[in-house]
Formats: sequence, structure tokens, C-alpha cells
Amino acid sequence: MKYCVIFGAQSYEHEISIVSAITLKDVLHRDLSFIFCDQHRDFYLIDPSKMKSKLFSSGDYKKESKLFLKEGGFYQKSFMKEKKVEFDILINLVHGGDGEDGKFASLFTFFGIPFIGPSLEASVLSFNKLYTKWYAKERGIKTLSYELLQKGSYDISIPFPVIIKPLRLGSSIGVSIISEQSELEYALDVAYEFDDEVLVEPFIDGVKEYNLAGCKGDDYIFSIVEEPHKEKFLDFDKKYLDFSRTKQVLQADIDESVVEKLKENFIKIYENSFEGALIRCDFFIIDNEIYLNEINPIPGSYANYLFEDFSSVIDELSKHLKTEKTISIGYDYIHNIQKAKGK
Repeated sequence: MKYCVIFGAQSYEHEISIVSAITLKDVLHRDLSFIFCDQHRDFYLIDPSKMKSKLFSSGDYKKESKLFLKEGGFYQKSFMKEKKVEFDILINLVHGGDGEDGKFASLFTFFGIPFIGPSLEASVLSFNKLYTKWYAKERGIKTLSYELLQKGSYDISIPFPVIIKPLRLGSSIGVSIISEQSELEYALDVAYEFDDEVLVEPFIDGVKEYNLAGCKGDDYIFSIVEEPHKEKFLDFDKKYLDFSRTKQVLQADIDESVVEKLKENFIKIYENSFEGALIRCDFFIIDNEIYLNEINPIPGSYANYLFEDFSSVIDELSKHLKTEKTISIGYDYIHNIQKAKGK
């Protein structure tokens, strides 16, 4: 099985995607190729031996073969002909815009390219934090209370401290924790720089948080449960470093009954929506109740550090990708109209 990792793209999380791709090169022990999408949405075929961060920050990636998309895959132009980039499965490793908002999922589906990653519908549900709350409620999963603010609004009714999040961003970009009214306007202005809508939630200091990743093959494949040992708040820079992890972390020291409840909630989220993707769900436990914090449809470095045999997980997932039903169009309706009109 040959995999091709696509990364970069027009996203605030562009650089995180590069770090994730470099990490995947080291942990996915399979035949790999790499396609970089730059900020202008041009595609380049990157030799695995050149997968270093400086290649992209310096702009030297532009010296590599430029690609274009058409039915069936990516192609490079050569003298008097086109050459297809050979791979079996594309791995969507674009964090944030383009990769997690559904643009790439639509593109790959349209051009008939098999891919690992969230579908268009799954992307819509997980990229917008408000839609995620609606979805969780429909699936019987609790979430924190919230207020939605439009750009220019500065009034909230949730008691301090609160956490402020741009509605459609991850990696703590534009996120602030504030404890008093005097900090509110500045924090909202920062968030509004990234999105015209902002979600405000109560901030619960010391809340127990657990991360669980997984996917569905013949059956569900779950990672270990991780309890992030972190400071009060992980800012962008700390999460950026976190995404480059390659060593497996330790299982959280929690009762097996809690692990089973987390898995049950994971299945509620995944089932009939996220097939074909490896996702990570971040949960809170408050008063012995499980709350969904967020869905990561393309987790940093594909959460490889949560699995004992990450490569085998990807192999199993690749056998159970979502496929689009082929519609047969025979023009019977138009033919019948033409016959009725004698044409």
C-alpha cells in the first residue's frame, strides 16, 4: 500500500500541518509520498528526503515539481505528456481551513481520489464549534454552556472566568481565558481578528480532561486514553511543539469503567458520520458526567503517539474508506420527451 500525505494549504494552521507531515514521515512506516499545498493553493510533489521545515519556510519548495488535479489524482506535466503521481490512498493532513472545513474532502470526492480524512459532512460538523454542540446534543452527549457573539458584540452573561474561542479555529489560535470584565474587550478583539463569530464558555480550572483517538475498521480501533498533563492553558506555541510528538504516551490512571464510558461516547460521535477518518475526541469529566470539549477530525500528527502500532491502524482504516455511490445516467427522461415531441 502506497500512501500520499497532503499538507499545508490556506490555513491559519498551515505551519502546524507542515510539522505534522514531517512527523508522519518518521512514524508511518510505509511507502510514502508527499504533496504540499502552499498558501496560494498550488500543489507541489515533495521528495521524502527533502521533508525539512526549512524547505517550506525558505520558499525552496517552489523548485519541486508542480502538480495539477484532474479525474483520478494529481499529475505533473512533462515534455509532451502528463505523469500521474502514483499512490493508493491520500492522507489529508491539512489542519484548519481547506483540510478540516470540507474543501479538500469535496475536492477529492469530486475527482475520485480515495482519501483518509473527514468527509464533507463530518468536516462541517466538527469545524464549526456551534455545530459540534448541536451535533453532540443530538447524539445525547453533554457540552458546556455557551454564548455566541457576532463581531462587534462585547456583552456576555456567563460569569467569569470564561474562555473565548473563534468559532472556526483550532490549536488555541485567538483563544483567551479571562477572569474579569476589564479583560473582555481586548480578548474579543483578538478573537474577532480570526473569525466574525466567537464562542464564549465558562472556564473550569482544574477540570479533568481526557483525550481518546480512534477509527472504525472491521470494528472500532481505540487508542489509549491520555490525560494531558498541561498548564492552565496551552497556547499556540506549546501546542505547536506538542504536534511533533512521536513517542507513545502513557495511559491515563483512571478506572476502566471511565474508559468504557469514554469509548461509548466516542462511538456516538463517530458512528455514521466520521467513517474513513481517524479522529481524536477531547472530553471533560465534571461531577462524574462526560462532556465533549471538541472533535479533532485531523488531529496533530494523526495522534500517532496514542497508538502502540500506528502504521497498522492506518492500514486497517484504509480498507474501510467512504465511497461515493456511482449514479448511472442514461438520459431516459430526455429521450422520452424527444419521442413525445417526435424529435
